[in-house]
Amino acid sequence: MRNRHTNLFPRALAEIVESLNVQELHISLTSGLWRYETWGYPVIDAAPGAEVWAWFKPHTKNVPGNWQLLTNSLSGLLCASFNFVDHKNTISPEFSFRPRGVVDWPSVNNSFVRYASLPREIVCTENLTPFKKLLPCGSKAGLASLLNSGHIHNTKYHSIGLHLRQVCQTESCDAIALELQLAVSLVYDYALLGTKDWSFKNLFGQGLHGKCPLASNSSIYVDLSSRAWHNFGIFPEPNKIETSIRGGQVSDYAVYSIPRYFLNVHAKYDASFELSINIPPPLHANQYLTGYGQQRGGIVTEIYNNHWNSLTVILLQNIAWFVPVYLHTLNVVSNGQVITPTVLRYGPGGQRKKPYYIEVVLKLPPRSVTTVSIDFDYVFLEWQEYPPDANHGFYIGSAVVSSFLPLAKNYTGLPQDSSTVFGSFNASRSGYLVQIRTENMVITLPTPDFSMPYNVICLACTVVALAFGPLHNITTKRLILKKKNEEKLIKRLKNRLVEKFWKKEKEE
Repeated sequence: MRNRHTNLFPRALAEIVESLNVQELHISLTSGLWRYETWGYPVIDAAPGAEVWAWFKPHTKNVPGNWQLLTNSLSGLLCASFNFVDHKNTISPEFSFRPRGVVDWPSVNNSFVRYASLPREIVCTENLTPFKKLLPCGSKAGLASLLNSGHIHNTKYHSIGLHLRQVCQTESCDAIALELQLAVSLVYDYALLGTKDWSFKNLFGQGLHGKCPLASNSSIYVDLSSRAWHNFGIFPEPNKIETSIRGGQVSDYAVYSIPRYFLNVHAKYDASFELSINIPPPLHANQYLTGYGQQRGGIVTEIYNNHWNSLTVILLQNIAWFVPVYLHTLNVVSNGQVITPTVLRYGPGGQRKKPYYIEVVLKLPPRSVTTVSIDFDYVFLEWQEYPPDANHGFYIGSAVVSSFLPLAKNYTGLPQDSSTVFGSFNASRSGYLVQIRTENMVITLPTPDFSMPYNVICLACTVVALAFGPLHNITTKRLILKKKNEEKLIKRLKNRLVEKFWKKEKEE
């Protein structure tokens, strides 16, 4: 990889991966929250803010050191705050983040995996610009030419991702190659667009300027499944229509082969109003805080199983060290009945050393709502540990819920043995891996009055300034007694009398 294929694979990333023994790497930078109840499941799931997890090769001797070097390097590569990832917010999950690529399974254990998130990370143009530079053609041609930052960052949800894994080059897996997948997910709001009609020019500010010359295949797939309840036409006519039957879900896709010239795909909806029924996905979750005051609180995760069969899920929580949780308060209730976790993994945190780690395997009853709650205490921090806007609160990362779904309803994710959208066509499996990220939480810790020093300084400076003048005069001024000169007084009186006499003489 050092001297080969760097015309396609970004050399900067290749050097980082090779020098640090990285076997698999997944990065996401996301703004907004994916609404599973309304939108179904995304192609690639991502947590709000920044998220990174990586697997290192089994012969890696210093995994913590390589992890620190990796996050620092990624911080410079993507202009993100990954340099704030350290031992205070990093965990090693046992079940949730298994390798997605080809690995030697007997050598796989969680000592070689690291996971961290930065829920307060803001995604902006400074992240998109270096992301586009990782593409073979940059942003000059191909699908990347649509990545206009002015339009992308005005969406309801946008996420950029970088996913690196090992794949087999042949069916017998005699040779292994590295696969890099760069993904962009966007959700537009009809209310902001003002119409249901859409086009590349309307969504991205411009059309598609041909395909990348280095691409062997470049296609656009438009999902036509919503025609069942929304009648619309798509222009220009697609090259072909593909039908996919996957896990009980039938979908039609319009396929466009990207030409060398300009392309602007647009859709026109009928003016008639049609009411559609929104069917929630089989599995979704949310998370929130409980309690009041600043002594004790609780973290509650609600998991909804809308399927008619029971589902086995894995719940992962990475809780910051400044939110000390108590394992004995962990409570799992499903439809009013207490259930016992199948497997429980707990890693106690340490103040300013490591976060709290909870991983629970649960079997959810059919058509149930399961509540997982745990209590915590509020702690006092040192004044240097508060962020600039301390009263805004501290962010707690989202929980991760993993499961295998028996059906592919509301599911658009790629199969593990494929890398493209076309590979998901007619790709029925016995189960479909889905990962759900919940909302981030904002917790308000006991916060000192940071304006008090400012007020004290202003008051003290004012008092000192007012007192300085008189005190300086009293202590430095010499007082000298001045005697009156009697001769001068007599002379003044004499002059006045003379002036009066002269005036009288002139008047006469």
